[in-house]
Amino acid sequence: MVEQSIRVEIYNQTYNIRSDGDNEYIMRLAEYVDGKMREISSGTLTVDSLKVAILAALHIADEFHQLKNQQEQNDAQLASRSAEMTEMLDHVLKHKEVKPQEFETEQ
Repeated sequence: MVEQSIRVEIYNQTYNIRSDGDNEYIMRLAEYVDGKMREISSGTLTVDSLKVAILAALHIADEFHQLKNQQEQNDAQLASRSAEMTEMLDHVLKHKEVKPQEFETEQ
């Protein structure tokens, strides 16, 4: 992929981002960060953009870790259910009644 430059605006500051990724994706990320910073600044008395950025980063990190923990719980639940199903299937296959026609060979 070819590295491209894209201009984004976050909290009234313009940034040139160089990336070999999808420009639409970069724009969505920038809009998300901008929105989070504006949300935080509207709820606090601080006008210091660095403090707002740090608070926004903490909120985004919290969202990330909550989603990561939820994904880990989902993965663990899926692994547990999969193990249960495997155990049940093994049990059924071990105790399957053997029918005489299963022993016939084609001639």
